[in-house]
Amino acid sequence: MKKPRVAIFDFAGCEGCQLQIVNLEEELLSLIEIVDVVEWREGMSEKNPKFDIALIEGSITRPEDEERLRDIRARAKVLVTIGACAGTGGVNKLRNHMDQKVVGRTVYGADADKSFLQVGTVRAIDEVVPVDLQIPGCPIDGREFTRVVRTLVLGGEPHLPEHPVCVECKRANNVCRYEYGEVCLGPITRAGCGARCPSFGMWCFGCRGKVTDPNVDAAHTVMASYGKTVEELEQRLALFGS
Repeated sequence: MKKPRVAIFDFAGCEGCQLQIVNLEEELLSLIEIVDVVEWREGMSEKNPKFDIALIEGSITRPEDEERLRDIRARAKVLVTIGACAGTGGVNKLRNHMDQKVVGRTVYGADADKSFLQVGTVRAIDEVVPVDLQIPGCPIDGREFTRVVRTLVLGGEPHLPEHPVCVECKRANNVCRYEYGEVCLGPITRAGCGARCPSFGMWCFGCRGKVTDPNVDAAHTVMASYGKTVEELEQRLALFGS
């Protein structure tokens, strides 16, 4: 059988999700045995106009980005977003709630008024083109990425966890972050990270996005029992929930 051709593209983001792919090390070599990577700016200099699976990192911030993304979508049989920036707009989307002139001056300084330096609305990939699958996280989880790619190659349909991070916290015997007086997004955030942040002493930031059907009532009950308010929850949600 001919190996599927995979291309990895990036837009506005820190490229941390691509680094997670590089960090797969020996597992990456194993993946290359079942796919043909034909384009990946961070990992190779070659380019190829033909590919089957497009992996997209980063959010859309400029008109030329949108044009390039539409071209990629037209050529890809399957388009998969990797990471929070591509999936939801990520941290980049915070600027949508700011004065764009202030954003421009902060980024470009005295050159902010030059016409070729455009500061526009940040959008997730699926706000511009249809997306077949999202791999969430900031950054993505390498094991989940590997599982998704292998499933796609085998012709299957990858599935993401439909339970909240709280389940993984309990499995790890973590003390609930609410016990520390913090507001944690674990009750409404999609699991799959192994409760990484709570396991290392921080609340869940919600980088994997909300579960499909979050138990909002239960989340309210938990917050009320610890004297927390919806406004405090909304402040936490702002980082990845724009």
